[in-house]
Amino acid sequence: MSSFPPDVLPAQAAAIRAGDEDAFRQLFDALHGPLLGFASSFIKDDAVAQDVVQEAFVRLWDRRQRLDEEIPLRAWLFRTVRNLALNIRRDDTTRARLLDDPAAADSAAAPRAATLPDAATEGAELQDRVAVLVTELPNRQREALLLSRVEGLSHAEVAAAMGCAPRTVNNHLLAALSTLRRRLAEVGTLVASLSVWLP
Repeated sequence: MSSFPPDVLPAQAAAIRAGDEDAFRQLFDALHGPLLGFASSFIKDDAVAQDVVQEAFVRLWDRRQRLDEEIPLRAWLFRTVRNLALNIRRDDTTRARLLDDPAAADSAAAPRAATLPDAATEGAELQDRVAVLVTELPNRQREALLLSRVEGLSHAEVAAAMGCAPRTVNNHLLAALSTLRRRLAEVGTLVASLSVWLP
């Protein structure tokens, strides 16, 4: 999660919009890791994921004076990374289809396993199992879960990042957690291990 407490972000955002390079650098340092992890949940290539995050920060700086002040910068960055990553994945899938390479198309479309916090699991085996199950969730449910439970964004920030209403975010989260509970129960795993993710 970001090292900035949420109550610092509005002041940070104002400084960045005013062209404060130090504030921008601090935001970069705080959010680069979480954004990279989020990009990697869409894109398997680490170098491409790095490029996506870099591009998001470049766009933020270039557009800093024109950004909607109602949208938190953290949510704006996650939304930009999401859109850039989805565009790349779509382009890769299209390219693979044009080359008639089904294996490449599957690889481009398959999300990478999410890196989950150690506190959410009872050991490496369970963490791996949950990470795989998360990648199998529908796209919007997976995005809501990663942004909320892994990256620590508020419901309002997740809604801004995903371009939907907070109630829709809540619906995605409930559906994702229900699916994870059911799937873990099917394989005989203790559902109690997910309790740290529950509201």
